[in-house]
Amino acid sequence: MQTNYRELLKPEILHEVSGLNLLARVVVDGYLQGLNRSKSLGSGMEFSQYRGYEPGDDLRLLDWKILARSGRYYIKQSEVESQVSVKFILDASNSMLHQEGDLTKMDYARVLVASLSYLTHKQGDEVGLFALSENNLTTIYPKASVQYFNRLLQELLNVENAGKWPSNACSNERLHERGRKELIFFITDMYEHGEELTEFTKALKTSRNEVAVLQILGKDEANFEYSGTVTFEDLETGTKLKVSSKEARTHYLENLENQLKNTEESLLNQGISHQVFTMGEPLGETLNLFLKKRINLV
Repeated sequence: MQTNYRELLKPEILHEVSGLNLLARVVVDGYLQGLNRSKSLGSGMEFSQYRGYEPGDDLRLLDWKILARSGRYYIKQSEVESQVSVKFILDASNSMLHQEGDLTKMDYARVLVASLSYLTHKQGDEVGLFALSENNLTTIYPKASVQYFNRLLQELLNVENAGKWPSNACSNERLHERGRKELIFFITDMYEHGEELTEFTKALKTSRNEVAVLQILGKDEANFEYSGTVTFEDLETGTKLKVSSKEARTHYLENLENQLKNTEESLLNQGISHQVFTMGEPLGETLNLFLKKRINLV
């Protein structure tokens, strides 16, 4: 799965609905096949009304409680789990245009949304998309159908990055649906000028939903693998800063570690999960997080 996933990480593939759909299928189906290969029954366990999961099975038939207890995947043939509404909220500010190689953070954000949406679609759950920037709001309310999934991919490709994160995002009631079980994924680089992204994320959490933040970092950002004198530009304000990479590296990495730690602690105190995704890494941990958060709702 990992090899195929990386082979498909090309602009000409990621910028077409058919290519994004193909990549999502490769990621998710490869992940599920890996789960099936690792499946094994424990001694003394009796599952007369269950059978082992097989690739292609409707994920609505999975017994999520057994998965939570044992880590094993079984189809519960007598019951279909209740539907969950899954929402993806995408940070479409200019900082998400940070580029390394041929791809930007936004490209990887599209891969994450497409893959998790495909997994949601396979489960029979509703899936929706909201993309926010300083001037624009893309709204695709949650529904469950093949046609709707394809429309979501098209709208995902149409999202345009602009400016900063909107200062009034917390007041946008169209992002909230208090009356039903929801799983919300916020995909962002957490680049904020104050605490606007942090406060927005905290406002998403209710007693009836599960919320997770997927923070995207570039490899260069995560490791500061620069040499010589480097000029950095703030993509949202245009501010430029020239630094000596050798002198700045230690201080930068210490600050980054503290920032990530503080972000995680702040969100966990609100019952919100936080996962860092570095551009180009496998998506297995993110898919695991998705399934664990869903288990908490059913």
